Amino acid sequence: MQTLNLPPVKFRTKQSGGKLQIFDEVRKKYVVLTPEEWVRQHFIHYLMSGLGYSAGLIAVEMLVKVNGLSQRADIVLYDKKGCARVIVECKAPEVNVSRAVFNQAARYNTRLNVDYLIVTNGLQHYCAQLLDEEGNYELLKVIPRAEELYG
Repeated sequence: MQTLNLPPVKFRTKQSGGKLQIFDEVRKKYVVLTPEEWVRQHFIHYLMSGLGYSAGLIAVEMLVKVNGLSQRADIVLYDKKGCARVIVECKAPEVNVSRAVFNQAARYNTRLNVDYLIVTNGLQHYCAQLLDEEGNYELLKVIPRAEELYG
């Protein structure tokens, strides 16, 4: 798999049914290793080991109903009170991080009402803090650490 702009990680992998699988530390199971999953697993490890987020406050591929359609948010970070605070949308490295990707995360936010949206393809990462209910936001230079977010 491609080298990403994230700290390297030693993952547990295995072959099953002719497909390579990677162990997800949050879901506690092996999942098929696709390019998007490679980015998601690296980003999860970065959130936990690099930014101090607890695995117990992370949801992966969380079901979100938007306009009657079932969709899945890649990563949702919660605070200790159980309130969603951050949505992370992951794409494969070959997918450009575009306005459409950011809009996808914003659609999930119509249900979750988080404070931050992060989009990444493993090479580029963007974090926006939502400023108001009209959808105005500010791009941040860094992704907030857990203690900054939770106080």
